Amino acid sequence: MTKITALLLAGSRPGSDPLAQAAGVAVKPLVPVRGEPMINYPARALLAHPSVGQLVILTQTPELYRADPATAWLDEDPRVRFEQSGSGIASTLLELLDRPDLPFPLLVTTADHVLLDGDMLDQFVAEADGADIAVAMVERATLLARYPSSRRTWLKFRDGWWSGANLFWFGSAKARAIISLWQEVEQDRKKGWKILAAFGPIALLGAVLRVSTLRGGIARVGRRFDLLARLVPMRKAEACIDADKVEDVALIEQILDGSA
Repeated sequence: MTKITALLLAGSRPGSDPLAQAAGVAVKPLVPVRGEPMINYPARALLAHPSVGQLVILTQTPELYRADPATAWLDEDPRVRFEQSGSGIASTLLELLDRPDLPFPLLVTTADHVLLDGDMLDQFVAEADGADIAVAMVERATLLARYPSSRRTWLKFRDGWWSGANLFWFGSAKARAIISLWQEVEQDRKKGWKILAAFGPIALLGAVLRVSTLRGGIARVGRRFDLLARLVPMRKAEACIDADKVEDVALIEQILDGSA
């Protein structure tokens, strides 16, 4: 396989982030987890994976990471580079798709994906390879069997309740159509019906009536846009636990300490 270009989203949304405020840091990716900035965890996991050729960190404030002694190593690693991110994830990705120095396939994840590890990357890369676009999800039963008190945002389908795992695969320029759609709905990413509605009335009605599976819905979206779209149902419950709230950080620290 061609070496993967990994994109790590480390930007800031407009306004202050509650988690960053609570920790007393400038931006969320610098929030400490077990004493070090959370961005270090997914960055190390990506750089340690043999399929990753380069790591691009997308942020509005690269100077913060260069100046912090705990994250300065990112600027010193020859495989890592910082790129300026825009106001939205999708718009930033669209600007990068045609860059010859950022070859496909692209693997996108987030700085708060603290529990990302080699096993997750092994599964996702193996099952996403060959697709124009792939998305990792975790079914609710997988999470609750391991962490029954963890709370996520769920989309309900006939084949289960699903939550995102913050792993995306863009295998070719055909992904542009889906990213453009993402751009339209990214402000409503927590409102499942708006996301579904953007995929068309058949997908929306199917979800409401529970006659559509997530796997089938993603495949249907791919056919609509003349590309191969694939769901990767993650085996590890930790794949959908990101550091979004104070209680998430507490759980993540317990998992990393082996006490959860």
